Amino acid sequence: MAVTEVYNTKKEKVGEVELNDSLFALQVKPHIVHDVVRMQLANRRAGTASTKTRSEVRGGGSKPWRQKGTGRARAGTRRSPLWRGGGIIFGPKPRDYSYKLPKKVRKLGLRMALSARFSEDNLLVLDQFEMEKIKTKDFLQVMKALNIENGLIVVPGRNDILERSSRNVHGFKVISTAGLNVYDILLHHSLVLVKPCIDQLEKRLLS
Repeated sequence: MAVTEVYNTKKEKVGEVELNDSLFALQVKPHIVHDVVRMQLANRRAGTASTKTRSEVRGGGSKPWRQKGTGRARAGTRRSPLWRGGGIIFGPKPRDYSYKLPKKVRKLGLRMALSARFSEDNLLVLDQFEMEKIKTKDFLQVMKALNIENGLIVVPGRNDILERSSRNVHGFKVISTAGLNVYDILLHHSLVLVKPCIDQLEKRLLS
């Protein structure tokens, strides 16, 4: 097992922790990570885009002009897709873009994302991360002490004070272990884990 240092919020070393090789030392296969991210983004799509076909456009009950004798091309309805204001040919309709990958593949993709951050030396473990009150300035001071400019902070459970202190800071996101996903890991340069999260991830991804 790999060993990494544990720090406090002042970037002072307070101990060490062993990291399971099945979580943090996997060979990263880009196609698996890509498949998981693609699934996540597809599942986030609203799928609400909608256009009207010629049968749904208002008007067009009568023939615009007689069939012959006017010198113009024949026309049967003002709702024709060829006319301005007419229906749309093969336009989008509301649909569900979501799909699922096998659970084993989703877990493997998340383990590979964690391994990628550890191999790049962009993984930091904190003993704890608690704030007494909601204050963005205090959050930024901690990030400055840790020398992190863009990061995903993973906490053991829901932490409203920390989330609300960081939500207006560009480039940072606080998330619980249960909500950790491949897309957010790859979206941020650094990954910060509060120590109890490691045991939670082992239970979630290795069971």
